[in-house]
Amino acid sequence: MHKYEVELHGKFWNFWQLIKIDPIKWKEEEYGDEGGGFWVVAICGKKVVWYNDIEEGFNISNYTKWGKIDEYYCNQDEINIAVLRMYELITFGGNTIGQAR
Repeated sequence: MHKYEVELHGKFWNFWQLIKIDPIKWKEEEYGDEGGGFWVVAICGKKVVWYNDIEEGFNISNYTKWGKIDEYYCNQDEINIAVLRMYELITFGGNTIGQAR
């Protein structure tokens, strides 16, 4: 993850510093039971950035209850791409697009 963090500059680096957390396992009911959940690495409002170890990539999902990811996605984004996508959601509003299910 740190390898791609360095690709974040300026406002994107600052945004990452605000939303990142120490990785913590959260539950996800569709595919997360086998590995004990997925690693959430950032939280912003009601959205989380999490690592999908099955597909080896980062995703953005909603959550309504702390500790539980609401939707499963199988993007293979690096962390810098997921952070940029989250920033665009905050800046421009709307829904996450380009999410692979």
